[in-house]
Amino acid sequence: MKLVLSIVLLAFFSFSLNAQKKTTKPNIIFIFADDLGYGEVGCYGQQKIETPNIDKLAKNGMRFTQFYAGSTVCAPSRSSFLTGLHTGHTAVRGNISYEPEGQTPLPDSVITFANMLQQNGYATAAFGKWGLGYITTSGDPNKKGFDKFYGYNCQTLAHDYYPDHLWNNHERIDLSINLKYDSVYSADMIHHEAMNYIKQSSGKPFFLYLPYTLPHGDVIVPHDSLYNYYKQKFNDPPLTGKALKPLDHNMNPEPYPHAGFAAMVSRLDKYVGEIVKLVKEKGIADNTLIIFTSDNGPHKENGGDPEFFNSNGIYKGIKRDLYEGGIRVPFIAYWSGKIKPAVNNNAAALWDMYPSFLQLAGVKYKNKIDGISLVPSLLQTGKQKQHDYFYWEFHENNGRQAVHWGKWKGVRLAVNKKADSEIELYDLEKDPQEMNNIALQNAAIVRQIESFMKKAHHSNIDWPLLPAEIKQ
Repeated sequence: MKLVLSIVLLAFFSFSLNAQKKTTKPNIIFIFADDLGYGEVGCYGQQKIETPNIDKLAKNGMRFTQFYAGSTVCAPSRSSFLTGLHTGHTAVRGNISYEPEGQTPLPDSVITFANMLQQNGYATAAFGKWGLGYITTSGDPNKKGFDKFYGYNCQTLAHDYYPDHLWNNHERIDLSINLKYDSVYSADMIHHEAMNYIKQSSGKPFFLYLPYTLPHGDVIVPHDSLYNYYKQKFNDPPLTGKALKPLDHNMNPEPYPHAGFAAMVSRLDKYVGEIVKLVKEKGIADNTLIIFTSDNGPHKENGGDPEFFNSNGIYKGIKRDLYEGGIRVPFIAYWSGKIKPAVNNNAAALWDMYPSFLQLAGVKYKNKIDGISLVPSLLQTGKQKQHDYFYWEFHENNGRQAVHWGKWKGVRLAVNKKADSEIELYDLEKDPQEMNNIALQNAAIVRQIESFMKKAHHSNIDWPLLPAEIKQ
């Protein structure tokens, strides 16, 4: 009798454990490179920089060829990501610095998907660059859904990879030793803390947001074996004289910027490999979605050289442009046993992460967003809903707007000066490089693009775009 009872109990507990395993909410790790261009990793065509770990992630996961950033610069792209809204709707639409440090804070009214994950049983953490509000403001990362934040609060200060401080939630981490010596490389320190977070995670599912600063300018990297490898590989003459631009914190400027930049990208690749390895060693790979992407196109700032590296691939434009090179970015999704290796050519955008992550976590939401869940594509569970169109607006350089509608791409410049300035029109199927403006031959298409621009742009007193808004 005891033997029979034992067998029954064992079967019951086995069933319970299996049922629990099947309903476990997935961990989500979102690796967000900073100013990494579409063509700066091997699986997207890079020839000079080696990225074996990212390439392996793409080989074993789903690689998107037509994925778009939230914006063409940092803060609005991050705002779009966390709110599920494009830049015509999201709360932060540009890079504006505040005192004593930081950028425009997300307002109290904003509910991020991290808030919702947190409210539904997730442990949440962010390691890297925030840029959406100083501590204690309405945009404090602890108020926007993150139990833990470690890194730079301020985007401007994040140009310095040997800073005098970082933040651990509200605690200021003193790194004043960097004022005298290049002692603590911030990117390594942030990655180390992120790895510790994964190691210590247990029980609750977690959302780990990794807005790493690499390879954003300034081009600053330890002169280690990786740097020396590229220095020898490129065999460039050192920069001298005025070409050696001094940096704000008086460290030695980089004499071999090509080697330095390549080493930054390969360092990021090393981080990716270490994360994947740790997830596998911890035994959570079959319940962990890992995504790798970038916040916008490649930079040409303090050592960046997109022409040398062909950083935007075949595409026109870089950071601060709304042409494809400024907003089309790498996107790779890896989930062992769940996502089958594939190349996805459908158009998608950063604001699609909001509904995707909440659907995977089984969290319902009522707030209106612009994103569409990519779960049907990622898990191949049904027909993928498509966007009617994609919209961007940019508040620097006299204001810019862009719409991607099917095969058509419309770009409008200098909208600060003239709301109805001419729209450039490109056929992305025939002309992905956006070299041939065919607006004059397609007046009806241009009118439709213009109507989308008017519909998508919601006026915001903090972010005037059109002349009438600026006058107010």
